[in-house]
Amino acid sequence: MAKIVTFLRYPGGKQRMLDFLLRYLPSREAIHRRFVEPFVGGGAVFLAVNPRRALLSDLNSELINLYRAIKASPTDVWRAYASFPSTKEGYYEIRDAAPISTDLASEAARTLFLNRTCFKGMWRHNAAGRFNVGYGGQDRRWILSEGALHNISERLQSASLMVCDFEVIINACLEGDFIFADPPYRPGARELVNDHYLVNSFAFADHVRLARALKAAGDRGVQWALTTSAHPEILDLFPDDSVVRFRMGTGTRPGQLVENAKEVIIRNEEFNYEKGVLT
Repeated sequence: MAKIVTFLRYPGGKQRMLDFLLRYLPSREAIHRRFVEPFVGGGAVFLAVNPRRALLSDLNSELINLYRAIKASPTDVWRAYASFPSTKEGYYEIRDAAPISTDLASEAARTLFLNRTCFKGMWRHNAAGRFNVGYGGQDRRWILSEGALHNISERLQSASLMVCDFEVIINACLEGDFIFADPPYRPGARELVNDHYLVNSFAFADHVRLARALKAAGDRGVQWALTTSAHPEILDLFPDDSVVRFRMGTGTRPGQLVENAKEVIIRNEEFNYEKGVLT
């Protein structure tokens, strides 16, 4: 598999776990209809699978607008991104200035710049809705290239992009669709509240909603896989499904990768993804 440079640093992102995860997911050829991600986040799994058709969604409109801009105008996004300053003082000037609604590419470039240069790629806002993560440095800014944005844009041409609650997306899935769900969670914990996602807390009630929606989708013939916390009360929501524990996973600190991380991948069917048939 060719290495794909993800354009976002994202808390809980699955870039470093792809070798493990892809063994439990269908190949591009085995997905008969659409690859659906209701919590797209950094999009590492979508980019790795590179499906023929996709539906990508998230509640974070700023994030989805970044995807839309890269899909439509990767060169414009890159030019604006490369024009931003390369100093700590410049970072805070860009961060603290009120966003100016000029065009989608410029807004997306600002979002991308803050994400690549902030501390640990955290996505956090204050009570007024303003991005408030401290400076992290320039080292990870130039790992990204214009060519990488064009590569990502090409993969996004197959994707529809929506700002939407996960339940709406899952309820719209039909037989032949494959859902990969990676909600915000803290490994081993019952729920995620005011962590790296101040505006996207994920309570136990949301886990319950997600489990119900996935079960209903499975009853319609939809196949799905879910990465989530290994907390017993969450696992109890999936009594009839296949559960595999991560060998390596997210630690307690941003960017940390540890053994026995207390997170799992859950699937609704035992499926031979290589051959695309039930076993």
